[in-house]
Amino acid sequence: MSLTKTDKEIDSMRRGGALLSRALKAAVEAIAPGVTLCEIDAIGERVIVEGGGVPSFKGYRPSPNDTPFPSTICISVNDEVVHGLGNRDRKLLEGDIVGLDIGCWFEGLCTDMAVTVPVGNVSSEARKLMDVTKASLMAGVTVAKVGNEISDISRAIEEYVRPHGYGIVRALVGHGVGHQVHEAPHVPNYVSDRYPKVVIEDKMCLALEPMLGLGGDFHVDTARDGWSIVMSDGSLGSHFEVTIAITKEDGAEILTPLPV
Repeated sequence: MSLTKTDKEIDSMRRGGALLSRALKAAVEAIAPGVTLCEIDAIGERVIVEGGGVPSFKGYRPSPNDTPFPSTICISVNDEVVHGLGNRDRKLLEGDIVGLDIGCWFEGLCTDMAVTVPVGNVSSEARKLMDVTKASLMAGVTVAKVGNEISDISRAIEEYVRPHGYGIVRALVGHGVGHQVHEAPHVPNYVSDRYPKVVIEDKMCLALEPMLGLGGDFHVDTARDGWSIVMSDGSLGSHFEVTIAITKEDGAEILTPLPV
């Protein structure tokens, strides 16, 4: 499996990413106090299917013996930073923050994206956490250039976050995307020698996704449902993600425009 994509494949990912962005926008617009997670999930799934795509998370198994993921959207509330189950009847409450992570197959190629948004009026601390997470993602996109290294993306994200004192989740990282939901290379949101040196190649497609915790603790746990990843210190978690295609001509193109 190639780390890079052809022009034709990137074009399919571009159109699939536009579809995915529409689905996420519809889901975000439905968010309000009293709305259930499963209602939001159904909205996102309907847009994907009606647009000719296939949800990439629903039924996903990291390995053959794992329980398949039950929903189209990973919906994570408050201290759930990622992988929250979207099939729950849980109602959103005023002041919650909610992460929506969504992916789809379109013409045989996969794209992936996420946002974290407020439910009604939220605290200034929560709003700043979301703003910093999104801005750190954009800092990573800016340095995603052919000839740079993956570690340059990691460094840009980490250096943007560090002055704010938030914890960067280290157990989960960004990744290659396109032929599969998760591909090489790993794209950590911090600099570490544990990851191999990878030079960014022409037509490489990556999913960048910083995940931050308000409390400054980067440790996470897996909830009893076997999927939801929660901040160990109980603090709020925030997650933003885009799929990008990196070319010599255009630099980093965001294939999944954020709806917020």
